[in-house]
Amino acid sequence: MTSAAESPKTTGTPLRIAAFRRFVSANLISATGSAMAPLALAYAVIDQGGGAGSLGVVLATNTVPTIVFLLMGGVFADRLSRSRILFLGNLLAAGAQGALAVVVSTGHATTASIAACGFVSGTAASFIVPATQGAVAQIVPEEHLQQANALLRLPGNAVKVLGPVVGGFVVAVSGAAWALAWDACTFAVAAVLLLGLRLEAVPVTSDGVLADLRAGWAGFWSRTWLWTYTAAGALLVAAWLAGFQLLGPLVAARQYAGARGWGLIQAAFSSGLLAGTLVCLRWKPYRLLTVAITASGALALPLAAMARAVPLPLVLGTALLAGIGLDVAIVAWTTAFQQHVPPVEQGRMSAFNGVGERLAVPLGYLVTALAAHVWNSRRVLLACAGMIDAAAVLNLCVADVYRINRLVPDGRPRVANRDREVEQA
Repeated sequence: MTSAAESPKTTGTPLRIAAFRRFVSANLISATGSAMAPLALAYAVIDQGGGAGSLGVVLATNTVPTIVFLLMGGVFADRLSRSRILFLGNLLAAGAQGALAVVVSTGHATTASIAACGFVSGTAASFIVPATQGAVAQIVPEEHLQQANALLRLPGNAVKVLGPVVGGFVVAVSGAAWALAWDACTFAVAAVLLLGLRLEAVPVTSDGVLADLRAGWAGFWSRTWLWTYTAAGALLVAAWLAGFQLLGPLVAARQYAGARGWGLIQAAFSSGLLAGTLVCLRWKPYRLLTVAITASGALALPLAAMARAVPLPLVLGTALLAGIGLDVAIVAWTTAFQQHVPPVEQGRMSAFNGVGERLAVPLGYLVTALAAHVWNSRRVLLACAGMIDAAAVLNLCVADVYRINRLVPDGRPRVANRDREVEQA
């Protein structure tokens, strides 16, 4: 069986591991389509006459399956072959995006049909996400996890820099269907590559799925740092997606030259993600969870900038800073999670974390869409920015957060963590 403990010890980079190179390649190929998909989806809704309400319904429908099925995906990720789950999930996503491309290209797109395809895509994601989290720890030795997490994001973030600009050009010239079709093709290619990983299932002994869920919930609730981070993340993620993905394209259509301007904003954000990844390749902070929480607060910057209707170059600068903060937060959080949660629990812990963070998203989309009819978009954006900063500050008030720090290569905690264990004993 392939596991973190049994992975070949590397003296340099995780890229020396063939399975990791395959994993990175699959994510890179998929990223070339995913970088265009949000913009294409937004303008597919706008082109068929939809506004904030229609776009809110579509985005909420895409998120609902991740709440309904993510826990099941986490259980499967801890019981079955993660490479097979990744294959089937990407194949399902390819079918959903392909169907959406056909509907849009034939002129039969409606809010209902776009939302239905989004529901299938969301279902696929609910199985992909927890399997991905555990797969990295199976492939790469513990001492190289942060580098692997950063390298895994590097090519995808590089693609995202040009992806939104290309996507904006494609949508403006040829329509959203072409970008959606390309996204479907990349999912299909990624599925084939991921099947070739051939990761065996992690050996578990349990009394069934419900028993696994109960044990998973007990483990999740016993880790204060994990459930409080998840609770704060629910507010932060809902505010960010509602402000950036929902209201962002609509504000850009009025203030920043439509699809082309919104493509530039997304490209600036993606450039920040790439810069953040480069930072993580060199900087290895000790207080992993504290860094993750603090860096995530930068997401408030572009929302506040668009709310104040500042010139486009300033919006691009804030989007760049937000991207840097988000990528540093993601890599630091993922490394902390992989080091402090046993491999046999990572699928379920990832699923509980994912459900928690997504739980408020559909409600956030719908409330934001309704609020946009009462308040102007700028006031709603400013409220979303305030919620992001509040979530970060409140999470930093949790004492257990400061216990989740980097482990030394042999898996033993450094002095600060050893002292905490002595106190608990």
